Amino acid sequence: MTKVATYIEAVFEQVKMRNANEPEFLQAVEEVFKSLEPVLAKHPEYIEANLLARFAEPERQITFRVPWVDDAGKLQVNRGFRVQFNGAIGPYKGGLRFHKSVYIGIVKFLGFEQILKN
Repeated sequence: MTKVATYIEAVFEQVKMRNANEPEFLQAVEEVFKSLEPVLAKHPEYIEANLLARFAEPERQITFRVPWVDDAGKLQVNRGFRVQFNGAIGPYKGGLRFHKSVYIGIVKFLGFEQILKN
């Protein structure tokens, strides 16, 4: 195994331990990490700077409540999430999702996919 592959595997193992119950996020991280192997091979300084670990850890994760009244007049409370990965080049990218199946792992996955887009 090359130095780059060893680094990628080590960082991904740390990410898996910290985010074990977020399969969508882990799948996205694994795919991005593998795609960056040639870049890391050309630029060993990125490994020295531990760039992948910084990619995979959000700057902020915000959880908030969303109270609302349903059609029967009954108060409901849902949970909302906002995950922000990197604001270095301006405002954070991302959006809102309203569905009962959405949880922090999905929002984190969606935010992670925005890191390399500009």
